[in-house]
Amino acid sequence: MPDDRDFQLAWSGRHLSMVVHDGWEFATRRTGKPAVGIVAITGREEVVLVEQFRPPVGGRVVELPAGLVGDQAHAENESLLAAAQRELLEETGYTAQRWTELGQGYSSPGLTDESLVLFLAEGLEQVGDGGGDDSEEILVHHVPLARVTDWLAERNLPIDLKLLAGLYAAREARN
Repeated sequence: MPDDRDFQLAWSGRHLSMVVHDGWEFATRRTGKPAVGIVAITGREEVVLVEQFRPPVGGRVVELPAGLVGDQAHAENESLLAAAQRELLEETGYTAQRWTELGQGYSSPGLTDESLVLFLAEGLEQVGDGGGDDSEEILVHHVPLARVTDWLAERNLPIDLKLLAGLYAAREARN
């Protein structure tokens, strides 16, 4: 849980717990660690996006490659960068030569204490197919960076708004 304030545990699962504090209900990450999101840009100036089914919204969502830190057995103490590298490879099949931390923030601070660290990955090399682990069915998209908002509008799929925040942060870091 976030700190030593007086929290009442309402429910606990594999990755999340629901807590109540002063009448405010919210989810908290059991690991207490941030998630990572990756803005991966190819040498052809394409951003690598993923599309996957998300049960909470009942449909497929376009997002940045992302994942949890320290959620795998024997990797509980992995670094943020190691988690980002693992997730990029697992979801997209890419490795990257250059990594830049873009910033950290909260994903939905009225609902959860989950924070997210965004990374920029450049110097990409495709070494696998991606597609996620056994529990995921991920489609990988290569989208021209200059056309990403048009591409998203044409697809007419729900997006994770962290995608737009990551693109903005990457553009600022690259300028």
